[in-house]
Amino acid sequence: MVNTSLELSINTLKQYTLTMIDRCEQAVDNAVDCMVKKDLEGSKKVIENDDEIDTLREYIRDRSIELIALRQPMAKDLRYVYALGNIAIELERIGDYAVNIALETLKIGDEPYIKTLIDIPKMADECKKMLKDVAIALECANEELCYEVASRDDKIDDLYLQIHVDCLAIMNQDPATINQGVKLLFVGRYLERIGDHITNVCEKLIYAIKGDMVEIG
Repeated sequence: MVNTSLELSINTLKQYTLTMIDRCEQAVDNAVDCMVKKDLEGSKKVIENDDEIDTLREYIRDRSIELIALRQPMAKDLRYVYALGNIAIELERIGDYAVNIALETLKIGDEPYIKTLIDIPKMADECKKMLKDVAIALECANEELCYEVASRDDKIDDLYLQIHVDCLAIMNQDPATINQGVKLLFVGRYLERIGDHITNVCEKLIYAIKGDMVEIG
């Protein structure tokens, strides 16, 4: 007999996870857009809006524990409940990194950028595309898409390396740029870590779908 109540609860967890993915995508988009535009008030809103991501994380965590304790799901159902609870942790960290980007923007303030922001927006775009497609993978239980999304993290790593090279070159030429250069390196690092967390989400989704514990990259 199908446990429709359990299925409904897992589907509810999935919907909240999809909402959390969407909020993370918005946070990354807004954080980097505000950085490019030097929108300091917008950066403050990114920080404020992180509370919603934290609340979603707490809800998914609590419902996951409740489902395991009270419904005692088996096999694939148990994998999904476990995976979604852990995916929420990864997504919360993505939200935190978006906040960190906003904080760096506030620290830089109205100071002119020492270099044109080219690779940072490119990194953000790649992160957003990965988040969009990982949401599709969750909705469709698409294992192949999970692997494909995770493979894109290499592009984010390459862009971060370029930021690292460019900033160090500028900082070596002019010590006055070091303070801001370090902040730009931090932002690049935060986006690189977002890519890593999305990869972790893909790994956990593969576990939920197939039962395979994998490490990608």
